[in-house]
Amino acid sequence: MPRTPDSGGPESEQEEEPWLDSREVAALWPVRDEWLPGAAGRMDVRVRRYGGESRGTYGAAPTFYSYHPRDVRRAATAIAEGRVDIPSVWRTDTPDGRRAEYWSRFRFRLTCAVVLAFALCILGLAVYALVT
Repeated sequence: MPRTPDSGGPESEQEEEPWLDSREVAALWPVRDEWLPGAAGRMDVRVRRYGGESRGTYGAAPTFYSYHPRDVRRAATAIAEGRVDIPSVWRTDTPDGRRAEYWSRFRFRLTCAVVLAFALCILGLAVYALVT
């Protein structure tokens, strides 16, 4: 993946910084991971999107994002100063955001537990059928 901006003025080789991935941006912004692209759009941060191509019947490949480092630092300052309107459910530093994060994790864990219980029931039935 090239590390130069897609649009705008060209940067010289000395000025070029590696673009940041979602994990690095999430460490700088108090925004939940799944809402980083939306928050970046509200703050005019240059974003590169890659992946996400169709796999036909099997859905789509995962989508990954890279963010321009100077734009991310500028946006982090704007968020800290409160100059950007980000919905409270997107944020990690508000009660609404923490509640949404909690329920999202709870649903994931509950789904995993149900799938595991179902798999164990099927396995138990198979063993029971073999024994009898």
